[in-house]
Amino acid sequence: MAREFGTVGVVGLGTMGAGIAEVFARAGLGVVGVEADKAALARGRDHMRTSLDRAVSRGRATEAERDEALGRVRFTGSLDDLRDADLVVEAIPEIMDLKSALFADLDRICGPGTVLATNTSSLSVTAIAATTTRPGRVVGMHFFNPAPVMRLVEVVGTVVTEDGLTGAVAALARRLGRTPVTVGDRAGFVVNRLLLAYLNHAATLLELGVASQDGIDVAMRQGAGLPMGPFALLDLIGLDTSAEICEVLFQETRDRVHAPAPILRELVAGGLLGRKSGKGFAARREAGTGAVPAPASKLRVASVHVMGEGAEELSARLTAAGFKAGDPREADVVISLSRAPVVGHAVRLPRPERLVGLHLAGEVAEIVSTVLTAPEAALAVQDLIKVLGLTPVPCADRAGYVVEALTYPYLNDAVRMYDSGYASMEDIDTAMRLGCGYPAGPFETLDTLGLAVVRDGLRALYDEYREPSFAPAPLLDRLVAVGVTSIRDR
Repeated sequence: MAREFGTVGVVGLGTMGAGIAEVFARAGLGVVGVEADKAALARGRDHMRTSLDRAVSRGRATEAERDEALGRVRFTGSLDDLRDADLVVEAIPEIMDLKSALFADLDRICGPGTVLATNTSSLSVTAIAATTTRPGRVVGMHFFNPAPVMRLVEVVGTVVTEDGLTGAVAALARRLGRTPVTVGDRAGFVVNRLLLAYLNHAATLLELGVASQDGIDVAMRQGAGLPMGPFALLDLIGLDTSAEICEVLFQETRDRVHAPAPILRELVAGGLLGRKSGKGFAARREAGTGAVPAPASKLRVASVHVMGEGAEELSARLTAAGFKAGDPREADVVISLSRAPVVGHAVRLPRPERLVGLHLAGEVAEIVSTVLTAPEAALAVQDLIKVLGLTPVPCADRAGYVVEALTYPYLNDAVRMYDSGYASMEDIDTAMRLGCGYPAGPFETLDTLGLAVVRDGLRALYDEYREPSFAPAPLLDRLVAVGVTSIRDR
């Protein structure tokens, strides 16, 4: 018999909880909203009314629908009013002790058939369930902020969840007009586990001087096609929240790529939390890290030699723009098209200071300076690239530069996640598209880039950084070894 949910409780009516209550109410369910005191309860009611008024002003709801939704919510300060709820969703701060205490109270108050759900974004659902006498009827139901707008819900089951319960909760999510993905209980689930590792790695590249803060943001936005650069996104999420999720990931995995980057910890300690505090990465003063130093004089470029895969096409574009093709020994600048470090090419030239690496990614051209590159040569190539209508991003001569160094480990993590069996390829792709606004999910991206290309890029990253998690996932290695071109054909 299918489980029916008619009355839902929401505990915690901050911005997130009030949004969840609104989603249930607009779908026609009766809602009991609970807060700790009268002031918090009033704020929760105001959050919901403001959100509904905004929906009306934007044409997403009528005034009648707004009034009906508000009428379906009973605001209360007592957990006892949840006694007859079919489902209770917890949306209080991400502190395990607080959640454990609340679930123990809910377990005591609510009827034996009530399903208890946590909206945690990263904490262990299993550990929360263990504080109750009904661990089989405790699940994760992770909405994304802002809940009235975001369509994704991660439904999290544990090793003791009753058969069919995650399916029933997923069906409820669809009734709410949401898209559910069903995942296992791992720190960060799908979205935060993949997203925060990527964001943290971006902070590490910044600290290593691979590129500037603005350069990394531009590279991932225009080069990888993401809606926001990593530092803009960190500011939006909140640096403190991001650091806390990284800590949870690290506690589970003990993988140092999940340990919050020192710069992230430093900004949090200094109270620079992102948009919520008014200052974060956006307000951080650029120190010039990864940027080409200003040269004493500007290099006049008349002749260019291009080498590497795609050299003929780029040479033709430069010739059409008025630059002469030159001999590598005499050209004003030598451009080495490569996705790997280029210093090895530089040392074979009579004038290694004139060699600049170049890697094209989307609308971005990564301008690579080796330890031998003259600043005026790198700056000249930046100007050439602008003439061609591309956006230059100066970076150091490191494996993967920026775009691939951030993209490939993310794809590798997704392959490991799938291979571990706690989420399907389709659900992982859906989660990253809907939860992060990515134009494609990781497995769609893998198929576009090619398994062998990504595998080889990961090997280069592992050789450069010696991070165990950068070593290609065994599944990826095996698929390439047997000639499989799409991971979906395994």
